[in-house]
Amino acid sequence: MFHILVVDDDKNTRKYISAVLEAESYTVFTAADGLEALEIMDKEYIDLVVLDVMMPNMDGYAFTRELRESNNYLPVLMVSAKQLPADRHKGFLSGSDDYITKPIDEMEMILRIKALLRRAKIASERKIVIGDVTIDYDSLTVSRKDEVVQLPQKEFQLLYKLLSYPGKIFTRIQLMDEIWGAESDTGWETVTVHIGRLRKHFEGWNEFEIESVRGLGYKAVKRV
Repeated sequence: MFHILVVDDDKNTRKYISAVLEAESYTVFTAADGLEALEIMDKEYIDLVVLDVMMPNMDGYAFTRELRESNNYLPVLMVSAKQLPADRHKGFLSGSDDYITKPIDEMEMILRIKALLRRAKIASERKIVIGDVTIDYDSLTVSRKDEVVQLPQKEFQLLYKLLSYPGKIFTRIQLMDEIWGAESDTGWETVTVHIGRLRKHFEGWNEFEIESVRGLGYKAVKRV
């Protein structure tokens, strides 16, 4: 059971978000500002924070910076009535993982929360499990029952990145920057070569597939 902390100075908003989350079987704690939220976190284990921006005593930006400066990488979903790009940028720069605007779309909020919790689990366990397939970051292996495939580091990192965000399209340039580094002299054609090798390694594996998106790049698709 996931524990979610809802932080908002408006009582009605706290009650509304809590009701939506409890209907999804999450355990919910609430706080009226960042200081109260930190006090709750001293006593309770929290998996994710849904956080308003404008609050008294300690606002959402200050709360998130406090977490990150103490090396706490708890997922934070920032919620705000502020819709300008500069406001979103400020939220991400303070350390939030995602940002949605008010009025809240219930389904969007739930989907974003599920995505953040899934990524946090992947990050902490350093494994991705898809049916009978396990992608293990520490051993650079992809296994299925008794079958184990050991991958070179770059190929593994490329596969792990794509499968960490199933359905998300990455351009070749994005993948080059993240896997090889922005300063690398390697051309983006290297991504195409590595994708080809991955497809050959896992030809006939029905659990996942790497698809080309014409004119854009690649995405991983889970089949189970």
